Amino acid sequence: MKKIIRTWTINGEARTVEIPPMRRLLDVLREDLELKGTKEGCGEGECGACSVLLNGEPVTACLIAAGQVPEGADILTVEGLERTEGGRLLQKLYVEKGAAQCGFCIPGMLIASYAYLQNPDRDNTDHALRDAHAGNICRCTGYVKIVEAVRAAAEQWPKPSPLPSPGGRG
Repeated sequence: MKKIIRTWTINGEARTVEIPPMRRLLDVLREDLELKGTKEGCGEGECGACSVLLNGEPVTACLIAAGQVPEGADILTVEGLERTEGGRLLQKLYVEKGAAQCGFCIPGMLIASYAYLQNPDRDNTDHALRDAHAGNICRCTGYVKIVEAVRAAAEQWPKPSPLPSPGGRG
């Protein structure tokens, strides 16, 4: 099987992979790049546990073939959140508000929350907060604590900024 070579920016660092084009992005992240924070829940794009940001947009990595991800793409996984001021704030508030129960959905929830909060024109109503997380299933919290954490983060959210260079903290 022919392989393709792609260089992507993953969590602020250039990473080159040589992969079969139909290999799922989820498998490339978890197995080839050892970024285990992105979880596989359903493998059908229904649960959101495998959510990552691809060029700033949330996507389910289990449904995307690596060959569909263009050269130079920017990918943010849950591991990359700690490198951003907003990501660290969001993680802290998830813990403080009790938003993380069993933890399985949390990587995808954090990515959905981060994508929502990066929009400076967001509407912080309950409906908008819940809608922003509609593609993510949580069986433990009933979403109440997640909404509380995101609402608290929205009140303190820093202005959007790119990831810092490797080794730095934003």
